Amino acid sequence: MSGTTQGSVWRQPAQVWAVAFACVVAFMGIGLVDPILPAIAESLEASPVETELLFTSYLLVTGLAMLVTSWISSRIGAKATLLIGLGLIVAFALLCAVSGSVDAVIGFRAGWGLGNALFISTALATIVGAAAGGSGAAIVLYEAALGLGIAVGPLLGGLLGEMSWRGPFFGVVALMSIGFIAVLTLVRDSGDKRAPMPFSAPFRALGRPALAILAVAALFYNIGFFVLLAFSPFPLGFGAMGIGFTFFGWGLALAITSVWVAPALMRRMSRTSIILLTLPLLAVDLVAAGLVVGSSAALVACIIVGGLLLGVMNTVLTEAVMEATDLPRSVASSAYSAVRFLGGAMAPPVAAALAHAFGDTVPYLFAAASVLIAALTVLFGRRALAHIDDEGDGAAEDAEAILMGDAA
Repeated sequence: MSGTTQGSVWRQPAQVWAVAFACVVAFMGIGLVDPILPAIAESLEASPVETELLFTSYLLVTGLAMLVTSWISSRIGAKATLLIGLGLIVAFALLCAVSGSVDAVIGFRAGWGLGNALFISTALATIVGAAAGGSGAAIVLYEAALGLGIAVGPLLGGLLGEMSWRGPFFGVVALMSIGFIAVLTLVRDSGDKRAPMPFSAPFRALGRPALAILAVAALFYNIGFFVLLAFSPFPLGFGAMGIGFTFFGWGLALAITSVWVAPALMRRMSRTSIILLTLPLLAVDLVAAGLVVGSSAALVACIIVGGLLLGVMNTVLTEAVMEATDLPRSVASSAYSAVRFLGGAMAPPVAAALAHAFGDTVPYLFAAASVLIAALTVLFGRRALAHIDDEGDGAAEDAEAILMGDAA
């Protein structure tokens, strides 16, 4: 990133800061419920499997909605799509907060996922169009919002969760309402007209071999990601605040390696080489987590190390997707995201069911095996992926892709 870009990144129009603030809150939603999972299970008399469906409904709908968000926003405009997304998040977070059963919360989290998909698929395009300092400044702002949201989400969830499991949901309602008002009053509609996106474009994209290989690899990789994120609160045995601090550290580690370490590695190594190095290391970390699951301190260490490795993988996988085809970046990324979110959607309840049947070690071994399958998918498909190791260009297009690929 050039020094000029770095120098201008924090001097932005009000509409850029309005969307950036809403982005932080949207990304906080990823880990916000983590600290309150045990409390929800206890308060609503739900099993761990039922409680983990809070992630499944959210991620499944987010992923599937990614297939149509470009089609929608290209027809109704960016500001309208942002406001609909934010409005849905506020409405469904409020419904989660006042729910009386775990089934209701699961259903309302699905609606939240739809709002999140509409918002995050449009937010960065808005920032890119309005940011001072060019697309490089927009990338820095997005990465800062992503890192801050992922890190702060579990911490805020822990703080508010100490009072009640409903607290984090009310917190999202308040913060996203501020974001809605800020976007409504400060964001201007662009005069540019986008060509309507064909509905079938993301589906056809998955017919490209390189993109299909990366999407399948990401599906299995995301199983490892979400076993670590969504299952670990149960064996940790901490209260909401302890879980919040643990995953604050996890999110901070992920943000650091995503923003700084991954780009540095990509200047020295090919993308496929980084993937084939990082995935086995992640599998080792997950096996270690399974072996030390009885020790809270050791499990915390494995979670933090996992965050470091996940940050590298998120960025490198997304960059690889950008170079996989000659399709528009947004089309390739939405197709890839829809597939990979399926892994995130299935992992939490499967992990909880495995723990119930075989003990807390087995979910981590399942996650490690899934990550190794992801590595083998890339290894055996390396011939079709050879071109992704070439240097890519088009920073603005890459920025949009990073948003679509890493927002979950």
